[in-house]
Amino acid sequence: MNPQLLLAIPLAPLIAAAIAGLAGRYIGRIGAHTLTIAGVALAFGLSVYMQWLIYSGHAPAYDGPVYTWLVSGGVRMQVGFLVDRLTTLMMCVVTFVSLCVHVYTIGYMRDDPGYTRFFSYIALFTFGMLMLVMANNFMQLFFGWEAVGVVSYLLIGFWYKRPSAIFANLKAFIVNRVGDFGFVIGIAALFSFTHSLSYKAAFAAAPHLAHLTLPVFGGVSALTLICVCLFIGAMGKSAQVPLHVWLPDSMEGPTPISALIHAATMVTAGVYMVARMSPLFEYSSAALSFVLVIGATNALFMGILGVVNNDIKRVVAYSTLSQLGYMVAALGVSDYAGGIFHLMTHACFKALLFLAAGSVIMAMHHEQDMRKMGGLGKYMPITAITCWIGGLSLVAFPFFSGYYSKDAIIEAVGLSQRWGSTYAYWCLLLGAFVTALYTFRLLFMTFHGEERFRRVHAAHDAHGGHDAHGGHDAHGGHDEHAGHGGGIEPRENSLVVTLPLIALAIPSVLLGYFTVGKVLYGNYFGKAIFVLPQHNVLALMARDYHGPFALGLHGFLTVPFALVLAGLFTAWLFVLKRPEWADAAAVKFAWLKRILDQKYYFDWFNERVLARLARGVGLGLWKVGDQGLIDGALVNGTANSVGGFGGVLRRVQSGYLYSYAFWMMIGLAALLGWFLLHA
Repeated sequence: MNPQLLLAIPLAPLIAAAIAGLAGRYIGRIGAHTLTIAGVALAFGLSVYMQWLIYSGHAPAYDGPVYTWLVSGGVRMQVGFLVDRLTTLMMCVVTFVSLCVHVYTIGYMRDDPGYTRFFSYIALFTFGMLMLVMANNFMQLFFGWEAVGVVSYLLIGFWYKRPSAIFANLKAFIVNRVGDFGFVIGIAALFSFTHSLSYKAAFAAAPHLAHLTLPVFGGVSALTLICVCLFIGAMGKSAQVPLHVWLPDSMEGPTPISALIHAATMVTAGVYMVARMSPLFEYSSAALSFVLVIGATNALFMGILGVVNNDIKRVVAYSTLSQLGYMVAALGVSDYAGGIFHLMTHACFKALLFLAAGSVIMAMHHEQDMRKMGGLGKYMPITAITCWIGGLSLVAFPFFSGYYSKDAIIEAVGLSQRWGSTYAYWCLLLGAFVTALYTFRLLFMTFHGEERFRRVHAAHDAHGGHDAHGGHDAHGGHDEHAGHGGGIEPRENSLVVTLPLIALAIPSVLLGYFTVGKVLYGNYFGKAIFVLPQHNVLALMARDYHGPFALGLHGFLTVPFALVLAGLFTAWLFVLKRPEWADAAAVKFAWLKRILDQKYYFDWFNERVLARLARGVGLGLWKVGDQGLIDGALVNGTANSVGGFGGVLRRVQSGYLYSYAFWMMIGLAALLGWFLLHA
């Protein structure tokens, strides 16, 4: 395998991003989107080619350096690639979803003054993610890790004139720094034991580190501490509780980047990292139990928040939090293949749901409140059908892609004997009902029932008022259709918007069916993922696998499917049949709704307790340390002391002859007195 060809995969979007960003005014809008789409398309084509080479056996997996960046203290810091079946699968997922998002962006951002800048950012984001997944050492992994973090900061705050966007991107940046602190400690600890930054050296040392006890917390395995620290980094990137708080607020960014961040790139980085580090995590059951409990908690409790939210993008964002919990829970029971398989299917249907939500927002003139929608299915048939496909895949309806990956995770957790698996199983099982409830609620409120947008805007027009959501769209520009007589007239969007929806809808239906036998039950990943024999739950599940069609039929007889039907019926009842029941339930259970509206008070605790504590400590250090000790005692105190002493000496150096004669006489008398005294 040619390393120069491998290098072209991340360099293609990087070069396109650099030209679009630096020369955007010269190449124009058409030049910017053409160049970046071509760069990502080239990366996608080469990724598919690499996957074919490795899967077909025409080329072995590649693990080697590309060039040496620097040598310090005998440590070689290199840019190197590890390209195996796990890597190529991730490369194909990242570049395919990114390509769809690039095409979609042409329609979504067509009127935005930052058009070329946005294309530069999303191409640069793709480069950062490719460098992360292709790395064969921790230095390059950390570079890609931080690169996607920095570019996500720029994209979430893309509309930098909006205070809410600036707050959101700062929040994402700070929360991820908390996770990255643990990540750096884990990498540093590995380096201290192995004296190398390569994956190969770390994996070889894993059995030894598992039996090495450190004198902390009453004695803990060195490998457990390392794995927990690495996973804390994943908790930040993959938005696991309690470091999940940045992800819902990241909806302040444009919808295309919501799809890119939440479907296939940044939030999946943590899942990929843990799967790649399976040779480390397999030797620490305590770390895997920690991963399992965190993931299961995320899957259930973050999904519940989607039930009470009315912002269409935020509902999909909470869905992302929940589905990431399923992936992480799979990793916690050593079902790394299941976690990556769900990552792959989720990337397609979640990108589809985000882009469909964006299509609705565009048709509604940048209205995002589902309570002001309804009945859009007949106006936007392509968006409605593709969104339903994404929703059915999300709820794991049999024969859709999400079913083959999600139900397998629930089964794997149920078969596991790891500590915390019983709690995790019930969380994931109840999560199936919650997922169906918020998904069908979104579909019913948006595409079916009463056309509430006409009623809302008619009420505004009747009072001669201005629509609070109209007048200025999400891009900061003026919306000529909003807040005026006639209200909103939604219609299907252009081909550059609907074509990516169709492209993503196809794998959302078929991808699971055609790949489950190979990726999940066929040992597709081979040596790329390491599982100890006693932890291999997939081996137990594979004995009952009789093909994708039989597996799909079996899905109609499972408990999760019954819970999906219960969620469907509940959503239909409370949204379409008896919507007044939802209002009555909100009043009766006001205490519960208050907790959910406050998002379990995580934001309140962070802003009112942690942030105030940090500001208080900083203020105290400034008052006592900076002003009192440094400025007061050291800088100003020293200056005042020197000034005072100089003032005394200045009185001696008066410049008058009689004064000098007087002091000479005093000195002579003192000297004579000293001699006489000692004589």
